[in-house]
Amino acid sequence: MRPILFSFLLLTTCAFAAQPARAQEDPASAGSAPAAEALPAAPRVLEPFVATYQAYYRGRPAGSATMRLAREETSRWRIELDLRAERGVASLARLNIHQRTLFDEHDGHYRPLSQDTERRAILFGKEVAGIYDWKNMQARWEGDLSKERRRPVALQPGDMSALLINLAVMRDAQPGARMDYRFVDGGRVRAHVYHVAQLPETLAVGDMSYEALRVERRDDDGDQTLVWVADGVPTPIRILQREDGEDEVDLRLIEYHGA
Repeated sequence: MRPILFSFLLLTTCAFAAQPARAQEDPASAGSAPAAEALPAAPRVLEPFVATYQAYYRGRPAGSATMRLAREETSRWRIELDLRAERGVASLARLNIHQRTLFDEHDGHYRPLSQDTERRAILFGKEVAGIYDWKNMQARWEGDLSKERRRPVALQPGDMSALLINLAVMRDAQPGARMDYRFVDGGRVRAHVYHVAQLPETLAVGDMSYEALRVERRDDDGDQTLVWVADGVPTPIRILQREDGEDEVDLRLIEYHGA
């Protein structure tokens, strides 16, 4: 599976206090034409949550994922992603991935303070840990990384880890918006640009269906990352990675609740 499944792809995610989501009673309407009106803006405030996803790889069930947002203390938060391969090739190796970012809110930004990733399987284990030193405006990672990616990275205001970019997408998505972020994670720096659809689409979650805005990022090689966010739902409805126009990794929300 591609690394996008393990990041947040990750796009994995924020919680916010909002108005009740617009739910439709007929789940068969999922995938129908966009609704006539765009979602209204709603106040969004971080709130703890736990969300469970079904993971698909190239259209086939591959495992499950759990995302959590928890308050560490008055001014600090923790966002985590756990992935478990339960079917397919990855399950044979008993692959498990855990990602975590500790962060605070500063000048309107989700500011990462530390980030770590663990990958465990039968034949290998890898760990990477990073510290964001905002006093000296420098980030550094150590662990199972190349020498180049262990070098210090100069920070800029607004820099975020992969998991925090997912939080920002949920916070910032408005019909027709363009959102620019700077990804600084695992010793790498990249520009991430997202575009939000003008109108919502209808997607199913269990026995309900929701009007969700599609958010898209297209890489230089043409690969796409798609995220669907619904007003009042504290986590993305769906996260899809596409390669060469074909579905690659797909996370679909099963359930969510407050932590």
